[in-house]
Amino acid sequence: MSWIWLSILSALFLGLYEIAKKSAVRGNAVPPVLMLSTSTAAILWLPWIVLSQVAPDAIPSESFRVTTLDLREHLYLFCKAVLAGTSWIFAFFALKHLPLSIASPIRATSPLWTIAIATLWMGERPSVQQWIGVAIVLAAFYAFSFVGLREGIRFDRNRWVGCMIVATLLGALSALYDKYLLQRAGFDPSTVQAWFSIYLVAVMTPLCLYWWFRERTKTPFLWRWQIPAIAIGLLIADFLYFTAIAQPDALISVISPLRRSSILIAFAAGILMFGEVNWRAKAVCIGGLLAGVFLLSW
Repeated sequence: MSWIWLSILSALFLGLYEIAKKSAVRGNAVPPVLMLSTSTAAILWLPWIVLSQVAPDAIPSESFRVTTLDLREHLYLFCKAVLAGTSWIFAFFALKHLPLSIASPIRATSPLWTIAIATLWMGERPSVQQWIGVAIVLAAFYAFSFVGLREGIRFDRNRWVGCMIVATLLGALSALYDKYLLQRAGFDPSTVQAWFSIYLVAVMTPLCLYWWFRERTKTPFLWRWQIPAIAIGLLIADFLYFTAIAQPDALISVISPLRRSSILIAFAAGILMFGEVNWRAKAVCIGGLLAGVFLLSW
């Protein structure tokens, strides 16, 4: 399959992943949702970790082989789990309280934060085109703040908007860390995904224990089939993404904007499944946001 179709399918599963997250946390306790969804991913990867150690030849594809790591390399991947896990905690709590048609576009501004971090701390110099993209993303984000006012959401005072922005910033840091792990430290994508999934369970355990002993009676947990679907959707989306960028003729400048188009699926779900309002104004803002992300990624 061509890398373009792989990227489109990755965007589709990312959109389904966003829908599953919103469905799982809506009116539900967030810590057990996080714990069970991350445990699903860990359980799915665990057989490949074991097989890679005891019978690597039994794994037909190198895409699923997990290489042996030393203590220092395990520490690298645990740090990734802490960084990404913290981002997920902020994002899931924010998503519980915000409309999906607002939360997902905020999350999609991640390339803006990546560019900002790379410029301030890594010495990179964005092109004129990327600076134009930054301006468009900021304008679209500002426009979203006015749309949010129609629904009683003040971007400058709403703590859940703040949580989503923090989650997006941490997600951008995680993306830069991924770049370091895969391009400089020499980790295989499957190894990163596998051990990251295992260590995420450890990161979520303290939060889940706090909920169990202190918050369980106040915010009860409801089982929903979308909880394991969160992990499955993300694993498939990431696998398709890594497969796409591994092809020799793949263009990351095209793959990145295609992946961001997943917000269109989340936006449509917010309107059709969850009855969210002001869709025309939000559609205009999302159009501007996608245009800015396209310029940032090209």
